[in-house]
Amino acid sequence: MATLDEIKKSALASLWFMFLTFPIMVIRVNTVENEIEWRWTNLLFIGIGSFILSFVWRYMIKRKEIGAKEADESTDIKVSLGQRLQEDRRIYMPALVFISICAIAFPFVFSMYQTNIMITALMYVILGLGLNIVVGLAGLLDLGYVAFYAVGAYSYALLNYHWGLGFWTVLPIGAALGALTGIILGFPVLRLRGDYLAIVTLGFGEIIRLILENWNAFSFGPSGIANIPRPGLFGIELSLHQNIIYLYFLMIALTIFTIFVVNRLQASRIGRAWIALREDEIACQAMGVDKTKTKLTAFALGATWAGMGGVVFAAKTTFINPASFTIWESIIILCVVVLGGMGSIIGVIFGAGFLILLPEYLRAVSEYRMLVFGAVLVAMMVFRPGGLISTSRSPYEFEKAENSKRNA
Repeated sequence: MATLDEIKKSALASLWFMFLTFPIMVIRVNTVENEIEWRWTNLLFIGIGSFILSFVWRYMIKRKEIGAKEADESTDIKVSLGQRLQEDRRIYMPALVFISICAIAFPFVFSMYQTNIMITALMYVILGLGLNIVVGLAGLLDLGYVAFYAVGAYSYALLNYHWGLGFWTVLPIGAALGALTGIILGFPVLRLRGDYLAIVTLGFGEIIRLILENWNAFSFGPSGIANIPRPGLFGIELSLHQNIIYLYFLMIALTIFTIFVVNRLQASRIGRAWIALREDEIACQAMGVDKTKTKLTAFALGATWAGMGGVVFAAKTTFINPASFTIWESIIILCVVVLGGMGSIIGVIFGAGFLILLPEYLRAVSEYRMLVFGAVLVAMMVFRPGGLISTSRSPYEFEKAENSKRNA
């Protein structure tokens, strides 16, 4: 009965969509011969396609509701900590070995263009993990994250232009300047939450961009800064292809370092304070957590990775200007976090790969690329609102002391 009802609703939606698209898809005026062409075949295809899509859409939503209901009714299965660690090791170790082999062989198997795309994806992994601290863990909606990215990029470009400082010298400086900028932004927004916080951070990002665009004496304005040197390797002269391979492995090392640090932060005391702040700010403050310190730490650490990513971006492109740091960059990085799964490290990695690699590999169907891309995003938000890999707190049951002694 339910299936028949869904068929009726899908048929009604199909008829309505056929009615809406009738003037565009069926009627065509031939101005050369002054006659009207009736393309009834297009209407048939639209009707069949919209019916199938509507039926599949309703079926998937129904399956999602049934799955959520069963999950609520089922009891939680508790496992011991040791058993859980053994299962994780058995699953993840072969996968890590396989991924490591593929990552090492990638630049030698694929072209320089593919390696460049992968470098960009790894760069967005670092940026996404940095924003994940602010948005995913602390629950602070930051739409001006690109400002810290710009601070890192311009710190390398300007320090190299005026004082000749190299990549490895500026990398920690860019990270420190990003953290300082994050603290400066954090102070005015300590009392703000939700939409108000998003608006203020959005304004801050635009302020930084406009300063870089109009202060010609400082940032060279819209002309930007060119001839930024790429990362060096102990003074060895590298060709363009060798430099891209070197930058690829450098990005892998920085990504691993970022994952390690963010994972340790997430499991630390400050990480638990961020999660508590995200869940309930009032309860968090009532339990004795310093709200000011916690928010400032989140902004500073998140901006640190943005500053570091900006330095790498300037070294990769060898040219920067304010047009590279618009609001759309912040939105893309935020989409990486939301689509991958807020608070999930693995989710952010998959989200960056999805958002950066998918549009590049859909260039073969460039006319429909954004249509496919948008449809996939809409489907993800409907059927996986928690992201590709959502965070979940696994229940653990520790063995009692008596049982431990008996087993010993």
